Amino acid sequence: MSQLPRRSKLSSRREPTIALINIVFLMLIFFMVAGTLAPPLAQDLELVDTTTLEGTQPPDALVLSADGGLHFRGESLSASEFMARLPQDERQRVRLVPDRAAPAQTLVQIAAELKGAGAGSVVIVTERALN
Repeated sequence: MSQLPRRSKLSSRREPTIALINIVFLMLIFFMVAGTLAPPLAQDLELVDTTTLEGTQPPDALVLSADGGLHFRGESLSASEFMARLPQDERQRVRLVPDRAAPAQTLVQIAAELKGAGAGSVVIVTERALN
């Protein structure tokens, strides 16, 4: 009987370093390409500083407070009263600024009341839009 040569245990285990090198190399190429997609800004460019600007609601917006009350230019009123005060040309797009703590059901109800009172569309103004 002929005996088959034994394989050494060392040759059956492969080193995972080649796979790791390939992954690192592909990541390096990816970041090199991703970093060159956007052209750099001009060296003498100075960006606008907005840290001192105060964010306030638009003057023609209806404000919904946390307790569900509606205010327009500091005065409490209902959605129908607000629509009655708006000029006809401003009724196509009505702005509503809700408080962060205002219930979502109240917000939806007020938006429906505004639409029912003649608003063409109701735009909800958020914090990012104010800044």
